[in-house]
Amino acid sequence: MAEGIFAKMIAEREHGDFFDVESAGTVCFQKGEPPDSRAIEIALEHGVTIADKRACCIRDLELGLYTRIYAMDGQNYHDTIRCSTSQRTLLPVSMVTDYLSDPDTVAIEDPYYGTKKDFLKVFQQLEEALVNIYDELLRQSDL
Repeated sequence: MAEGIFAKMIAEREHGDFFDVESAGTVCFQKGEPPDSRAIEIALEHGVTIADKRACCIRDLELGLYTRIYAMDGQNYHDTIRCSTSQRTLLPVSMVTDYLSDPDTVAIEDPYYGTKKDFLKVFQQLEEALVNIYDELLRQSDL
């Protein structure tokens, strides 16, 4: 959902030439799979189309092409650092939750074993955090 939300922001704010967004997992057994149907449904209800997306593995990305990585939880954070180190690429890795207004939220929980309501919560958390990330990146770039 994160990639779709961010891509929609880019399109709406017309900064497509500035951002290149990729979403990838650190657990790669779902590589090539479409998003969960509940994620597709929640995203579509909010004007975000993700049905055409496919799961990607971070090990398949050339991390040196990116300037920042954002992780959803502590395990993803540590796995991402290990992966970038193995590629001899040291990128700034930040937690998505650092951009939420609730300082007690330390992870964006995987809603897979939950209900549609859990997917909605994740969508809302991502939307809030990604607006803040987007605005920060724009400020840093002087756009």
